[in-house]
Amino acid sequence: METVRLRTPFEVSETPLAEYPRPQFARDSYITLNGKWDYAIMRKSENFEGAYQGKILVPFSPESLLSGLPEGTMVTPNDVLYYHRTFNVPDGFIKAHTLIHFDAVDFECKITLNGINVGEHRGGYMPFAIDVSSAIRKGENDIRLAVTDPSDTSYHTHAKQAIKRGGIWYTPQSGIWQSVWLESMPEVYLKDVTIVPDIDNDLLKLTFDKSADAPVDIIVLDNGKIKATATCEGNYIEIPLSDYELWCPENPKLYDLAFKVGDDTVKSYFGMRKFSWVTDSKGFKRMGLNNKPYFHTGVLDQGYWSDGMLTPPSNAALEYDVKLVKSMGFNMIRKHIKIEPLRWYYHCDKEGILVWQDMVTGGTKYKMMYIGVLAFLEIHIKDNNEKAYKRLARQDKEGRDEFEKEVRITMNYLKNCVSLSTWVAFNEGWGQFDSVRITNDMKKIDPTRLIDSVSGWNDQGKGTSDTKSLHIYFKPIKMPKDKRCILLSEFGGYSIKTKEHVFSPKKSFGYRIYNTPEKYAKAYKKLFEKRIIPNIEKGLSATVYTQVSDVEEEINGLVTYDRKVIKLPVELVKQLNKQLVIKD
Repeated sequence: METVRLRTPFEVSETPLAEYPRPQFARDSYITLNGKWDYAIMRKSENFEGAYQGKILVPFSPESLLSGLPEGTMVTPNDVLYYHRTFNVPDGFIKAHTLIHFDAVDFECKITLNGINVGEHRGGYMPFAIDVSSAIRKGENDIRLAVTDPSDTSYHTHAKQAIKRGGIWYTPQSGIWQSVWLESMPEVYLKDVTIVPDIDNDLLKLTFDKSADAPVDIIVLDNGKIKATATCEGNYIEIPLSDYELWCPENPKLYDLAFKVGDDTVKSYFGMRKFSWVTDSKGFKRMGLNNKPYFHTGVLDQGYWSDGMLTPPSNAALEYDVKLVKSMGFNMIRKHIKIEPLRWYYHCDKEGILVWQDMVTGGTKYKMMYIGVLAFLEIHIKDNNEKAYKRLARQDKEGRDEFEKEVRITMNYLKNCVSLSTWVAFNEGWGQFDSVRITNDMKKIDPTRLIDSVSGWNDQGKGTSDTKSLHIYFKPIKMPKDKRCILLSEFGGYSIKTKEHVFSPKKSFGYRIYNTPEKYAKAYKKLFEKRIIPNIEKGLSATVYTQVSDVEEEINGLVTYDRKVIKLPVELVKQLNKQLVIKD
């Protein structure tokens, strides 16, 4: 048997992931459309006449175990994946504006509601919403989707999915893979809010986007008690705050917010914190939290599950990973080449885990010479001309434009996440281009967070970025002579195969593989004591250990792919992480 379909221990209901999906912008109006849908997979050349082939459990992709489809099901670039279901809208739900949200559909979809074409979308990792006010009705409704997915055969965003999977590239998946849901609002409603804490001036800054010109009533609450009130007559307001607690991993203090515009009420939350670059007493540039140097001791997290693939089996599963990382003494997670459901970021906000958020990568077939060999030799090529575009798989202008559009969507979608400290623009040269310009553009979009411009290699030189970002797996860790902030943004990858808990019993990938738990733990301890801790006083400002869980053939997780075996003693990892501090 080449692969094993492993189940995680998390219970999956008939209506999966039914919790309200947007904790920082919550309304009472909510209908989930997760659950059983009809499906069919047909060739593009075939005429589909509505003969569905069975049921699929949304939001799980057809390639995943939890979808309920036969093992080996695959939607190829030559196929169309059809979805259909009916759903009931109760009396009183429909107001002036009704939106249907798709938190992720891979890759391109066309949607009809009650026989009316209501919209289409491209982008396998981007959330989107469609106004269906003119098509939705009280009682029974009929919704249909037609989805196509080029996977990694085109320049579009595909992240680590590969039709020819293996090693660090994983089984592709298609279709709906995050929640589908409805909400309805009155004629005057709050469309969006931008929340910016300002601890230097003791202010909470709020910018509103409303459907019409109307005042916004605001309440700030602390454990249910009113801390401040205000009314914003325009689109922007600053609310003075006093006697507040700063948010940090050691004290993840959150305050509640409530907004009322006309008859529309929205609940939210925030944390008072600040991310900035600071200089320590020795002159090293550091990542700052609340105006002080703060060492980020992190772990890489790809967000894959053995039964749901990119989709977590439940909210409890999302929470489990965050709490596991916290229990091990890490204070940061680098979310690698993926956008999670908003509830995952909520758990990080609540538990006190800093987040580095990668942009999702695209581009055509990567050339190992430029994303591997030269980088290993510490040869960094330029990324801002036509020759570089071809070398780095970005020769398609449409693909470059699409990436920049998705950067803006991602930054807007996650802008209010309290824990999100750092944006990661590019990873290891994968589809990298114009990184200096794009980094500067990102700084203008969000001046409140830090940016790791090019994580790993193809560094564009001193003065082009605030960070010198290193990926080191096979060489000794030596601190470069560089005035930028030094990040070890990937390292480790120590591996051990855990029998009965591996996706591929015959094939495995790891940067260093050990055959006993004792040797594995001893090597992990030595890595931190000999290579990491001594370099902090030399300017090392953050580390990202690879990784939270195994993923398919890649067995370098701290926990197995099915989340059933923690491979290292939790207390050992915790005690080592306690030593990762900046002594200023």
